[in-house]
Amino acid sequence: MINVLFADDHEMVRIGVSAYLSAQPDIDVIAEADDGTEAVTLALKFKPDIILMDLVMKKMDGIEATRRIVEQWPEAKIIIVTSFLDDEKVYPALEAGATSYMLKTSKASEIAKAIRATHEGQSVLEPEVTGKIMTKMRSTKAPGLHEQLTGREKEVLRLMTEGKTNQQIADELFIALKTVKVHVSNILSKLEVHDRTQAVIYAFNEKIYLD
Repeated sequence: MINVLFADDHEMVRIGVSAYLSAQPDIDVIAEADDGTEAVTLALKFKPDIILMDLVMKKMDGIEATRRIVEQWPEAKIIIVTSFLDDEKVYPALEAGATSYMLKTSKASEIAKAIRATHEGQSVLEPEVTGKIMTKMRSTKAPGLHEQLTGREKEVLRLMTEGKTNQQIADELFIALKTVKVHVSNILSKLEVHDRTQAVIYAFNEKIYLD
């Protein structure tokens, strides 16, 4: 079962989505929060597999809640579920540590798919979000950063673009998990990005996964 914490200040939204998700054979909503402060408390208490996080909530917004959770629990997998696509929401949410970004206009079945994909180590982004990030990276990243990558690092990055987890990469390349983590860290540093999601988007943007 994929245990989920759902944080949203709209009770009817929580009731509807939680009912759908809990009816799935592999998903269980184990806790709900109606504000960011409660979301942080419950996340650190229950350590759920996935956290669904609204952005605009009372007491503490979803961006700050995401940041605090990730600071204390770096392995947290957080899916932003919001109505907002403006730059001042998207970029800070991803920089705070969100893994995936969905819109509330998405069908409940699409959110369920995003939960499963994120749980497997993938990042799920709305097409509009991907477009925004790619545009920003084109305007801010110097060309040729990927030329600093070694051959092995490009192999690791290629597998990252396929949604493989660190353990799956280690198994496929017949190397230690610790070695994969070192490669991933080097890749993020050389590409001047903060997380795997941005590294994957950079790879697709520059088409270096085809090298």
